[in-house]
Amino acid sequence: MITRGTSLVLDYVAAKRNVISGLGATRTLNELESGSVVLFDKVDGIVVTLPATATPGTYYDFVVSATLTSNVYKFITAAGTELMVGQILGCDTDTGNATLVWPGLVGSSYIAVSMNKTTTGGIKGDSFRVMKLNATTWLVNGNTNNNGTVATPYSAS
Repeated sequence: MITRGTSLVLDYVAAKRNVISGLGATRTLNELESGSVVLFDKVDGIVVTLPATATPGTYYDFVVSATLTSNVYKFITAAGTELMVGQILGCDTDTGNATLVWPGLVGSSYIAVSMNKTTTGGIKGDSFRVMKLNATTWLVNGNTNNNGTVATPYSAS
């Protein structure tokens, strides 16, 4: 804050989160990118790997900014010993917009979220927050739009 005479002038910097976009077919995130928004914007698919042994509190927001046309949008842990818990809320867009919830429970073997453009999401507007809880667990909360015979986007591979 700067004071000039009797006037008060606020000095501020507009804050903006880092956006990661324009990725190739694969990308491994690093812990220094924590807090970034990762855009799924490559319509022929992207696989993003979360950083290995990340510090608890490390987080990323994933947003589908372009509807998938082939392959998958996927984020996956770097090690099969780092599992995912949480919940993903889905909207079945072709049967009266029914709402579905897929839990990722402790004891599950989920290491990835994979969207295929229809039954498991991958439609513009889908979004997720992923946060490292401890040495072996990532928390996933998300929203997807699905159609066809909908299924969980959680995956064991």
